Amino acid sequence: MAPSNRESDSTASRRRFLQSSAVAAAATSITSLATAVHAGADETIKIALVGCGNRGAGAAANALQVKLPVKLWAMADAFPDRLEQSLNALSRMQSTTNSGTIGDRIEVPKERQFVGLQAYQQAIDAADVILLCGPPGFRPEHFEYAVERGKHVFMEKPVAADAPGIHRILAAGKLAEQKGLKVGVGLQRHHEPKYLQTIARLRDGAIGDLRMLRCYWNGGTIKQPVSHSGLTELEFQIRNWYFFHWLSGDHIVEQHVHNLDVCNWIMGATPISALGMGGRQMRVGKDYGDIFDHHAVEYTYPNGLKMFSFCRQIPGCEPLVGEWAVGSRGEADVSKGQIRGDAEWRFPQPRGRAQGNAAPQSPYQLEHDALFAAIRNNTPHNEIESGVNATMTAILGRMATYTGRTVTWEEGFSSKKTLMPPKIVDWNTMPLTLPDANGLYKLPAPGLLMDV
Repeated sequence: MAPSNRESDSTASRRRFLQSSAVAAAATSITSLATAVHAGADETIKIALVGCGNRGAGAAANALQVKLPVKLWAMADAFPDRLEQSLNALSRMQSTTNSGTIGDRIEVPKERQFVGLQAYQQAIDAADVILLCGPPGFRPEHFEYAVERGKHVFMEKPVAADAPGIHRILAAGKLAEQKGLKVGVGLQRHHEPKYLQTIARLRDGAIGDLRMLRCYWNGGTIKQPVSHSGLTELEFQIRNWYFFHWLSGDHIVEQHVHNLDVCNWIMGATPISALGMGGRQMRVGKDYGDIFDHHAVEYTYPNGLKMFSFCRQIPGCEPLVGEWAVGSRGEADVSKGQIRGDAEWRFPQPRGRAQGNAAPQSPYQLEHDALFAAIRNNTPHNEIESGVNATMTAILGRMATYTGRTVTWEEGFSSKKTLMPPKIVDWNTMPLTLPDANGLYKLPAPGLLMDV
């Protein structure tokens, strides 16, 4: 059947939440509605990078290559070595869209290099546009502060690690809209011509009535753990943020969110429930925190259609990343931009510069081009809805695999279980997840642990 336009109960509840949170946010904001930063033809847009890991450096590189006058003006990270490494790497990087190096657009002296757990505040205060690329568990706190200060934001996916974080993002996103702030979310497929054209065809009925969706992110380990030696417990966990679900959401949330986002996009809806299984097969031991290394989830959409989701981070296994749709008159490999059936079609493949064709633009670059164009032209740009829907879909899947039971969207979305410590004061603050006497972290126990 075709994607349903019928409003599900979960969609209705989310809309009601948005309406009520907007009122609350406006009433409690300590700042007045700010005038959006709007650079003129001869004005430089100042950028701050919060979170200086690999993805943060990548986002900064893209932001510095927009065809506008921009400067990387401030940087913040919990750890000084991460900031230094990122700054050095960016300074040497060649630009692919402008002449010279990216370093020509970097002006981050020592006094604008901020380090520590609260460093994000100083960096945000110093700039016009903020790139939020720290561990996802901190995203709601960082986003709230940026919006409060009247800053435009690009934030990496996922937008939160738990349902309470999702609600914080929604409220801050609504306030950002009221203030005229522009918000981009790092689900770059929404800016990739191949995906845009393929999904438009699917939603126009190119393969008939949709029967089934499936998506995968099966690969190897993408992070290596850092030793516990000489670190407080909080330092160790934040250094190894990927392996703790309070910080990363688990890899179904941190990585597989891209594929789940595509399926929601095709459907024009979010699932109403999830049932799945998962566990740890190879990535065991105290260095790997408390996340799984594989998940398999069956999602159900409001019209009854099933979406089958698989993600795995186990070295040596067959890799598979992408999304597929099956319909009554054909099927589509969405990630390749290919449709088979009554309406055969394939996204035009670039032939390379030797044939006189320009190389395809990176969707990572295109998403920043769109954000900064909206800032310059003061046009609407708010990607919170797709970011929240994709992230909550992934969180719902994690809830299902951690418990081993069906979890409804309504139950997941209304969960009050927060994974963050009540207040992080300094590096001696204890996380909620602690090791036992053997240094091992308590793992989710499907069939036994039923709390989501």
